[in-house]
Amino acid sequence: MEVHENRIKKISTSVLNDVMLKIIESNPPPANKGKYIRIKYVQQLPSHAPAFAFFCNLPQYIPESYRRFLENRLREEFDFKGVPVKIFFRKK
Repeated sequence: MEVHENRIKKISTSVLNDVMLKIIESNPPPANKGKYIRIKYVQQLPSHAPAFAFFCNLPQYIPESYRRFLENRLREEFDFKGVPVKIFFRKK
């Protein structure tokens, strides 16, 4: 029952941005080819499993390790135990 509750959990965009942008500010994505990646905001997508879209200036340069970092922080902050979390990076 707990996993089902976690799966259908919806987080408002303002709460999601308050929490995740502080984490991103304290640990920003690494620069690639001399270009700095800036994540502007985060939004939960309407789907059955939790899916999040991070809007940034250069989504193609975000490494897999940073993607895992953000997924782990989402799991810690919003208690997504036992649920697959999808993360998408989109151009703003």
